[in-house]
Amino acid sequence: MFEWGWPWLFALLPLPLLVAWLLPRAHGWGGTLLRLPHPGLALPAQRDISPVAPMRRWLALLGWLLLVAAAARPQWLGPPEDVARSGRDLMLAIDTSGSMSVEDMQLANRAVPRFAAIQAIASDFVQRRAGDRVGLILFGSRAYLLVPLTFDLKTVGQQLLESVIGLAGRETAIGDAVALAVKRLRDRPQQQRVLVLLTDGVNTAGELSPQKATELASAHHVRIYTIGVGAERMRVDSLFGSRLVNPSQDLDEGMLTQMAQATGGRYFRARNSEELADIYREIDKLEPAAEASQSLRPVDELYWLPLAAALLCAVGAFAAPMVGGWRRLGEA
Repeated sequence: MFEWGWPWLFALLPLPLLVAWLLPRAHGWGGTLLRLPHPGLALPAQRDISPVAPMRRWLALLGWLLLVAAAARPQWLGPPEDVARSGRDLMLAIDTSGSMSVEDMQLANRAVPRFAAIQAIASDFVQRRAGDRVGLILFGSRAYLLVPLTFDLKTVGQQLLESVIGLAGRETAIGDAVALAVKRLRDRPQQQRVLVLLTDGVNTAGELSPQKATELASAHHVRIYTIGVGAERMRVDSLFGSRLVNPSQDLDEGMLTQMAQATGGRYFRARNSEELADIYREIDKLEPAAEASQSLRPVDELYWLPLAAALLCAVGAFAAPMVGGWRRLGEA
């Protein structure tokens, strides 16, 4: 079905006529456009029989009509479509601190940084959240809301894939990330508030401690699922040969466990990419809150059609005098 989004803009159609009526007509200095050196001499009046001027006038009027039509937003509305909704509001809070660059994860049989593994697996997890609102928070020295809660899962996944380590700073503000998530979830229905927090370290920055942030989340009924990321054994080479180290020795599992248990969630440990994928599949089984489906009508914006036609009218009005001049030169 065709309709106009803003039909009231057609009230602007008489605007050029109103401007032409209000503005004074142009006059030459002293009432004449050309002064002749001898008194009594006058140029014979000539009638302009060129069709260029009327053509340009009509093209200008048509161009104005098309511009107003484009501004009025012509639209084509498709038939109503039911969109399934589970009603869950899920916020992802992902650590982008400097330690996420440690290459102790495997993807396609090659070592990759922890953040790269999270990007690949979490983006796939997001795409399978059809019917849920999903938001994205990145935290380092500070916590930033990168994508608010939205049904546009493609945008959430794309923004996650385009993020980089250190984007929010090199430290780890876990408490601020939780507080920001609570702020964005607290106005949603109580049974739908879920936060999935991924980190590989301990809280080292921010204005709010993880304990205070957890109390805030519990008070607002936000369930927190925490994921500790990082291998427990990693071989590194040095001048004295290779040795095994624990790259996750700074991971505060006690704090993450307490945060999850206090809010009705769970703590998960991801030592490799396979465990991380399994964790997302486990979270994927969370019972969604029941909510009726929505009926949406797809809308195709057609403003570009009259806008392109108006541009052609402008080109035609500009080119008309040149075409007329070439024609007269050819006749001469």
